[in-house]
Amino acid sequence: MAKLYVVGFGPGGYEDMTHRAVSAIEAADVVMGYTTYIEMLEPYFKNKNFFSTPMTKELDRCRMALEEADKGKTVAMVSSGDSGVYGMAGVILQMAQDYHVDVEIVPGVTAASAAAAILGAPLMHDFAVISLSDLMTPLEKIMKRVEYAALSDFVICLYNPKSRKRTEYVAMTADIIGKIHGEDVPAGIVRNAGRPGESYTITSVGQLKEADIDMFSLVIIGNSSTYVQDGRMITPRGYKLEQS
Repeated sequence: MAKLYVVGFGPGGYEDMTHRAVSAIEAADVVMGYTTYIEMLEPYFKNKNFFSTPMTKELDRCRMALEEADKGKTVAMVSSGDSGVYGMAGVILQMAQDYHVDVEIVPGVTAASAAAAILGAPLMHDFAVISLSDLMTPLEKIMKRVEYAALSDFVICLYNPKSRKRTEYVAMTADIIGKIHGEDVPAGIVRNAGRPGESYTITSVGQLKEADIDMFSLVIIGNSSTYVQDGRMITPRGYKLEQS
């Protein structure tokens, strides 16, 4: 049966790709993905046949990947991070029933993990991942999820925090969390995690409204126990540490 790999290749650098992801891309006759993702991969896989489509063409891209695989080609549909976290894995599986294709999901280092490692150890306890993009989810539902996650004392990872059109959603999120936990709760902002130009800032919920955040950023907001030590965010797991 024809093969379609749905590959998460991590933050973008070759060193953060899993061996399984590299093997899947190398095995593919055709590598498909969003234009920016293909541009990231081309320097590492110079002899591959790449095909890209712009943003908002996700359904067309998935359909083309399945059609190419159905013709007998081995196809790799690629995305940064993990293919099953805001990636194309779900869409591919929803469409796959109309094709004679063996679909294999290849996981990758998602943005939350990559950003957390840069900030320290903010995800050591339970956490929630919430996208602030309202293209697929109504804003009211997004903010309700933020509220309930904060009330449950989850560390909160914000994907797609801000764009040119969505400039106020981070401030709305900060207001909700600030009212529940106070404005001094630590918050970390990582831009271009694992890519050229990587940078990070550790601030507080109360300062998020004025922070420099864009679509290349991921925001991690601590829970009521998260603290900053030596420039690192730490969310205690609950172990009883011996005092030296």
